[in-house]
Amino acid sequence: MGLFPVESLRARLCFIAIAAVLASCAAGPMALGPGKTAGVVPVSFAANNWSELSGWSGDDVAQALPAFVKSCNRITQNQSDSAPLDPSTQGADFGRVGDWRPLCRQAAALPAGDDTAARKFFEHNFSPMLVASRGDSHGLFTGYWELEVDGSKTRGGPYQFPVYRAPSDLVAGRPYLDRAAIEDGALAGKGLEIMWLKSADDVFVLQMEGSGRIRLPDGSLERLVYQANNGRPLVDIYQIMLNQGLIPKAQFSESAVRAWMRDNPAAAAELRRKDPLYVFFQPRKGDGPVGYQGAVLTAERSLAVDHHYIPLGVPLWLDARDKYRPVAVRRLVVAQDIGDGIVGPLRGDFYWGSGKQAQARGRDFYADGQYWVLLPRTVATHTMASLN
Repeated sequence: MGLFPVESLRARLCFIAIAAVLASCAAGPMALGPGKTAGVVPVSFAANNWSELSGWSGDDVAQALPAFVKSCNRITQNQSDSAPLDPSTQGADFGRVGDWRPLCRQAAALPAGDDTAARKFFEHNFSPMLVASRGDSHGLFTGYWELEVDGSKTRGGPYQFPVYRAPSDLVAGRPYLDRAAIEDGALAGKGLEIMWLKSADDVFVLQMEGSGRIRLPDGSLERLVYQANNGRPLVDIYQIMLNQGLIPKAQFSESAVRAWMRDNPAAAAELRRKDPLYVFFQPRKGDGPVGYQGAVLTAERSLAVDHHYIPLGVPLWLDARDKYRPVAVRRLVVAQDIGDGIVGPLRGDFYWGSGKQAQARGRDFYADGQYWVLLPRTVATHTMASLN
């Protein structure tokens, strides 16, 4: 089993306020450090003092410690000291598991909720390194959340739209039935239905997010998580909506998309069929959702990154301000997840949590910001040397 066994496909396609966000979702090359290969996005780091981090003194740093400990468990579990922190991250030197293991032990031993102890731990053991590319340290930061929708384990009444588990004849990496065929009933009656939702749009958004909580008729909640997909390419129907002028660019947002889908069910059905990708789910007991690293995400303390540039498991200081609303996020977070639209060294997705309140806060979050990766002091010295 690899270091990151969890398959968390969240095709987060930037449900954000303007078309520029969707344009930012285009795939980009992998970074290997400035000037080291042709055609890649360069990444650089600059050492800063803790006093230079705006908002650091006001953050409740202890609230991020459980997230860091969860990631530490993933980093150190069944890994030799010589193993890389994240095999997918290339170019810069972020240290080996052996460099992080002693700090992980210290973090786990800290008293819960003790902000003084947590702050001292980070300030004494880590160096904040500002991430930049081509001389610019500002990037795009969006938000995501765990979806919550109404559903039922049995078909009936308003619950007419199935959520399927993976079929037994699905082979990883091999194209399977596309969305149109499945929505036309190709899998109906085969006992694959694990949940029924109120609308095809709810099913589609659940597939976009990759996990969600289903509120059953008795008020209880059941979590569904990504199991597999049909091996078909992702088609960005939101870009199609923009290109066709279905929603004005100035009004484009996740809530506007959902409203258009509800008001235009026939056109929405045809539009969704243009995306052949289809996602299958399985129930999950216990805590969740789980990020790509395999750690349970922590509301307002987990960040999705492009782990070709930033290794999963590292703590980061995030300073981001929404461009269109008076919302600022200045806090210690941990890189624990990835996303299909999270591409490049200056791109992040902030996890707001679960439920309607998290959705309201995160669905249109579109921020300009910076982040600093926090590296063990000795590792920070090597990192700077590797990029010179």
